[in-house]
Amino acid sequence: MKEEKVYLTLQNGQVFEGKRFGAKGSVIGELVFTTGMTGYIETLTDPSYYGQIVVQTFPLIGNYGMILSDRESKKPYLSAYIVREYCETPSNFRCEGTIDDFLKKNNIVGVYGIDTRELTRTVREAGVMNAVISSQKVSDLKEVKAYSVKDAVMSCTCKENKIYNPELAKRKVVLWDFGAKENIVRELVKRDCQVIRVPAWTTAEEILALSPDGLMLTNGPGDPAENTSIIENIKKIAGKLPIFGICLGHQLFALAMGGATKKMKYGHRGANQPVKELSTGTVYISSQNHGYEVVSDSIKNVGKLSFINVNDGTCEGVEYPELNAFTVQFHPEACAGPLDARDLFDKFMNLIDGGKKNA
Repeated sequence: MKEEKVYLTLQNGQVFEGKRFGAKGSVIGELVFTTGMTGYIETLTDPSYYGQIVVQTFPLIGNYGMILSDRESKKPYLSAYIVREYCETPSNFRCEGTIDDFLKKNNIVGVYGIDTRELTRTVREAGVMNAVISSQKVSDLKEVKAYSVKDAVMSCTCKENKIYNPELAKRKVVLWDFGAKENIVRELVKRDCQVIRVPAWTTAEEILALSPDGLMLTNGPGDPAENTSIIENIKKIAGKLPIFGICLGHQLFALAMGGATKKMKYGHRGANQPVKELSTGTVYISSQNHGYEVVSDSIKNVGKLSFINVNDGTCEGVEYPELNAFTVQFHPEACAGPLDARDLFDKFMNLIDGGKKNA
């Protein structure tokens, strides 16, 4: 098969030459990198990558093929996918196809043969930037520079309510879907919860009318501050039932409490981020995918900092004891990734079991 040359042009004018796989076409997106050595299926199907061109730092991707039951959503939401080398002949007893076929089927542009080490160092030094993938070199970068990820949450949320584990569950949890990873649902169901998944545009009144025992604020893509209506609805719910927030849910709850968020230089993406629990000094290795952070000082009057990132000291968790709520920036459901922090779901169950009367 003839290899098609393709160009990745960054908004600063730097050009990387590679080869095309997956779908054909040109695409503009926000260029980010992820450091996971495994879990490319979960990366490809994580809604938090909406609008982004994702670079894998690990050099060989696709060696165990595509396994549909490992997806974190029904389809990929990223704009494009860049790897050093992709495997055309995967080997795994669960394999259901190649990564190339998956990208083609879902109309996602792929690029391989790029020096991903140099590309990653460029992003680390200059920060996240926009880029365009095209068959020709691009000299006019106005459109690339003007690109921004918009309406991300509303583009990734479910379209209607869905109930999981409806029969005789011990607890009822509403999962407010901002672009949720499927493993959050799985972890709640494992703990004998009936899960009612609701779209991002659901109101506080509609959530409370479902009479849940607890509320899960999920991960999702984009700038948290863009979601003004969701933030207003969180304000109405806070203190009325136990709440657990993950990733974007962590950021939205902080904003609802009067806190602030800001964009990071290049974010945290991968399965090897160390986070320190301040109350115990315990360090967990966590899975993360975010480009924004909660400003630690902005929540000191309404919440208590519970976790920090060991590498850069950024906020990784907040406790709101008076509101019967807690949130974390990392992914305790960790698929794929370390299982260190999975007991945070048990903490949420304890909050529900003894907490509804205290909310």
